[in-house]
Amino acid sequence: MEVYWLVPLAYLLGSVPTGYILGSLAGVDVQTTGSGNIGATNVARTVGQWQGILTLLADTAKGFIPVILGVTLGLTPAESACVGIAAFLGHLYPVFLRFRGGKGVATALGVLLALTPLGTLLLIVVFAVVIFWSRVTSLGSIATAVAAPVTLWLMSYPISVVAMSMFLAVMVVIRHRANIRRLAGGTEPKLGS
Repeated sequence: MEVYWLVPLAYLLGSVPTGYILGSLAGVDVQTTGSGNIGATNVARTVGQWQGILTLLADTAKGFIPVILGVTLGLTPAESACVGIAAFLGHLYPVFLRFRGGKGVATALGVLLALTPLGTLLLIVVFAVVIFWSRVTSLGSIATAVAAPVTLWLMSYPISVVAMSMFLAVMVVIRHRANIRRLAGGTEPKLGS
């Protein structure tokens, strides 16, 4: 069955540390600069805006490609959700960086785009509204993660996909622990600062 080779493939693809690679090519170790995160926001702040955009696109693709491949091959929603979780965990715990990865927001976006395109468009609106209102990327990410399971459940997506989105949401919130502390203390950086 396709799921047995797609799950490890998805994990390996998710493990490719795009932000770290782009930072290294520019002579910057993103794991020791800025927030120390390999995601798009830290790459944009410490390496450059274009590298940040490339990181965002590549990290999204890491979630989208294996899941859409599974959907194309006829995997069930539950099997596709397993593939998505594998890609997501690959980004959080990449084998190529001693399991020290990013926060998973862009990779989760790619997974959801492949499985729930309409629901994901609504979540992008949630993200945009929170960012416009607060100018804080982490707050937009946290709010969107929390909104995801509720949104997908209300839109009647399969329960396995809703459960997957709940797992992604919990992990995204956990990975934003430091951001939540800074938000509570009023010290979280805003866009353009």
